[in-house]
Amino acid sequence: MVSFAELSGPDAGADSLLAAHVALMRSQSPTESCHVMTADDLRASGARVFAGRDGDGAVVAIGALKPFGDGAAELKSMHCAQALRGQGLGRALLAHLEAEARAAGLRTLWLETGSDAQFAAARGLYRSAGFSDCPPFGDYRADPLSVFMTREL
Repeated sequence: MVSFAELSGPDAGADSLLAAHVALMRSQSPTESCHVMTADDLRASGARVFAGRDGDGAVVAIGALKPFGDGAAELKSMHCAQALRGQGLGRALLAHLEAEARAAGLRTLWLETGSDAQFAAARGLYRSAGFSDCPPFGDYRADPLSVFMTREL
């Protein structure tokens, strides 16, 4: 069983999983199309970062809500430990982030993910949770390597 909690500051396990996420994203996308944020960048942006821990306390999932005003936030840095993929952990993380967003009074969630085949599972997860494609939002620009999605809560 995994339990999720918001981090109040730096956390070695969460920062390590985030660093793995950053490295993976940077290896899969050219710099101009890679919008991943480091742990320090997420904290500096005011994002709320959440970690999922297994029964032994190890961080096995990470995700963030980055507010951008007017009742909206962007999902950032959703990542699950490689060894646990395909077991519903991503869906549980997404459900937790959506519940946190609702509790905070947010009305819409937005996200950017990749358009390549390695991001197909992520796009499938988001679409199955009610997200739909949309134009670029915020500071994003149209990019053939990006898919933009949104969902009302």
